[in-house]
Amino acid sequence: MGAADSCSAAPGSRTALVKVTELVLGHRRLVLALTVVVVALAGWYGSGAVGRLSNGGYAAETASERTAEAELRAAFSMERPRLVLLLRADAPVDSPAVRRAGLDYVRQVERLPGVTAAQSPWTTGDPLLRARDGRSAVVAVSLAGDDDRAQRTAKRIVPGLTGRHVPFDVMATGEAESSAELQRQSDNDLARAELFAAPVILLVLLVVFRTVLAALLPFAVGVVGVVLTLTILRVVTEFTDVSVFALNLTTALGLGLAVDYSLFLLMRFREETSRGRDAHDAAVTAVRTAGRTVFFSSLTVALCLSALLLFPLYFLRSLAYAAIPAVLSAGVVAVVVLPAALLAAGRWLEAGDITPWLRRLGHRPSVGAAESWWSRLATRISRRPLRVALPVAGFLVLLGLPFTQATFGLTDERVLPAHAEAYRAARFIEGHFDKGVLDPIQVVVRGASPGAGEAYLRQVSRLDGVAYAMGASGRYEHGTRTGPANLPPDAYEHAGVTRIMAVPEDNAFSDRSEQVVRHIRAGPGPGERFVAGASALFTDTKSVITDRLPYAAGLIALVMFVLLLLFTGSLVVPLKAIFFNTLSLTASFGAMVYVFQDGHLKWLVGDFVSTGYLDVTVPVLMFCAAFGLSMDYEIFLMSRIREQYALHGDNTRAVIEGVGRTGSIITAAAVLIGGVLLALASSGVSVLKLLGLGMFLAVLVDAVVIRGVLVPAFMLVMGRANWWAPRWLRWLYARAGLKGEG
Repeated sequence: MGAADSCSAAPGSRTALVKVTELVLGHRRLVLALTVVVVALAGWYGSGAVGRLSNGGYAAETASERTAEAELRAAFSMERPRLVLLLRADAPVDSPAVRRAGLDYVRQVERLPGVTAAQSPWTTGDPLLRARDGRSAVVAVSLAGDDDRAQRTAKRIVPGLTGRHVPFDVMATGEAESSAELQRQSDNDLARAELFAAPVILLVLLVVFRTVLAALLPFAVGVVGVVLTLTILRVVTEFTDVSVFALNLTTALGLGLAVDYSLFLLMRFREETSRGRDAHDAAVTAVRTAGRTVFFSSLTVALCLSALLLFPLYFLRSLAYAAIPAVLSAGVVAVVVLPAALLAAGRWLEAGDITPWLRRLGHRPSVGAAESWWSRLATRISRRPLRVALPVAGFLVLLGLPFTQATFGLTDERVLPAHAEAYRAARFIEGHFDKGVLDPIQVVVRGASPGAGEAYLRQVSRLDGVAYAMGASGRYEHGTRTGPANLPPDAYEHAGVTRIMAVPEDNAFSDRSEQVVRHIRAGPGPGERFVAGASALFTDTKSVITDRLPYAAGLIALVMFVLLLLFTGSLVVPLKAIFFNTLSLTASFGAMVYVFQDGHLKWLVGDFVSTGYLDVTVPVLMFCAAFGLSMDYEIFLMSRIREQYALHGDNTRAVIEGVGRTGSIITAAAVLIGGVLLALASSGVSVLKLLGLGMFLAVLVDAVVIRGVLVPAFMLVMGRANWWAPRWLRWLYARAGLKGEG
C-alpha cells in the first residue's frame, strides 16, 4: 500500500469534526460559561460520591462457597465473623473477676444494632478463642447484612468497643474493621496524592509552555476532568456498588489523561501558530489533527478498561464502570473546552514568558532543541536498528523474569500500614493463639452415611497442608486423634449435616491451602462436600480470574487490532503495537514481585507490609489500565509518522520526523501522568502503592524505551512493509477507515 492509499483524506469525517469545532469556537464564550455552570453543579452533586463508596468485592463467591455458608447457618446457626475483637487482660481470662467482666462485655456487644452473634471463650467454652498464655481472648462478632452494611456497622460500633475497658485493652480486626480502616486510609491518601500531584503538574507545564496561562489551561481542563469523574462515580453508585479504590484510580486517570490530552492539543496549536496561522485556523487544525487523535486515544483506553467487565468481581467491574466514562469525558473536555479557552485567551496566552528566569537557573527551554535531540536519536537508530533494538528488548524481558515466581492471595489487613490497629491485632492473634482462630477451612458434608464422619475427619487431617482437623469425635493430626473437640458434638453434626474445621498448615492463600480446598471438593469422600472460608474464597477467585483472563486479553487484542487497522490501514502496525505494548509491561510486572512480594527496595515507595504474595486482582487491573495508557502514546506517535509518510512516502524520513516531533511531547505527557500515578505510591495502602508504582513504570518505559527506541527501530527495519495490508483489508479501510491527518 502506498502513501497516498494509506493516508488519504476522508473529507466527510473531517468536515463533521471541523463543523463541530467551528460551532464551539463561534460560541466560545457560551461554551466556557456553560462549562463553569456544569462544573459547579457537578462539583456539588459529585461531592457526595465519597461517602457512597464501599470496600470489598475482591473475591468471587461460587455456588460451593454459598452453599457451605447457607448450610452452616441453617444447621449450626453459624455466621462468618466479620469483626474480631482482641481483649488483653492483666490477669488470666479464666479468673472470676476477668470472666465476669468478659461476660458483661460480650453482652454489651450483642445488644448493639447490626450485631447478630458474638462468640467468646466465656460463652462457648471454645479454647481456641483463648490465647496460649491465658491472658488474652477473642470475641468473634457476626454482623448483619452484606459486606458493605457490615463495614458501616463496624465503622459505627468499633470506636465504642475498643480502647480501655477495665480490665481489658481492646483492639479490633477482621474483615469489616479492615475494610473500614482501608476506606479511611484511602480517603486520606487521595487528599495527600492530590496535594503532591498538583504542584508537580503545574511546574512541569510551566517549564514546557513557559507562560503562566498556557500552563494553567491544561491544568484547568484536568480539574474539570476530576470534577466530572466524581459526578460519574456518584451516578454509578446509584445503580451498583463501587469500590473505594475507584475514587483513587479514576481521579488519577481523569486528571492525568485530561492534562495529557490538553498538552497534545496545545502543543499542536502552538506549532500551527508558529507557522503563521491565525488563532482560529490554528485551533481548527489542532482539533482536526491532534484532537482527532485524542478522541481516538480516549476510546482505546476506555475499551481496554472494558475488559474488566468480564470478571465477576464487583471490585474490578466497578472500576470499569467508573473509569470508562471518566476517560471518555477527559477526551471530550480536552477537545471541546480547551479550543474555546485558547481563543478566549487570545494574546494573553503568551504573556508572562518565564524563559529568562529559566535561563538564569541554567535551563534553556526549547521545543526545537528537544525535537532535534529526538530526531538525532532516531537517526542514530536508523543506522543499526537491530543492533539497538535486540539488547533493549532482551533487557525488558529480563526485568520481567521475577514475575514468573509470582504467588497470589487476597486483600486483607496486610495491605494496611504496620501501625494500623487491624493489622497489629491480627498479628497478635496469629502469634499468641492456636491456628484456626482467623482463617480455618470449613468443610460441610451433606448426606453422609452414619459413621462416615470420623473416617472422613481422619482422611482430611492426613491431607498435605492441614495442620489439624476438628470434628465431633475430636481433634486429629495426620490421621491420629490428639485430643477432644473444642465444642460439643452437636456443633459439628446436626440434622444430617457434618461440619469439619480443617486448619491450614500455611497461610490461607498458600498453594498448599489451595490444594487442600481442591482435594476436599474433588477427592474421594462421603456425601456432597462444600467448602467455605478464606482459602475457599481465594481458590474460587483465582480460578475465575484464570478462566476469564484469556477472554479479557483476547478482547483487548481484538479491539486494539481492529481500531488500529481502521486508524492506519496497515496490518503490520496493529500487530506491532500489541506486541510492544505487552513488552512495555514487563518492568512493571517484574517490579510487582521484586518490590511488593519479596520486599526489596521498599524505601522507593515508603515502608509497607510485605505479604509474600500479590493480590490476585491487581495484575489484571494493571494489565488493562496500563495497556490502555500505552496505546495512548502509540496512537499519538503513529499519527505523526503516518502524517509525514503521507506527505512524501519516505518511510525512514517519516519515522525520524515523527519521533522528532512527538518525542518531547510524549516525554512531557509521560512525566505529567506519571507524576499523578506516582502520587498513588505515597499511599499507606500497599495495593495503591503497587498500582501507582507499577503504572508509573509502565508509562515511563513505554514513553521512553518503547516509543523512543523499539518502535522506530522496528519501523525502520520493516520499511514500506509497515503500511502493507491484503487487498480485502485495503478495501475495508477505504470504506470504513478513520482516515485523516494525525
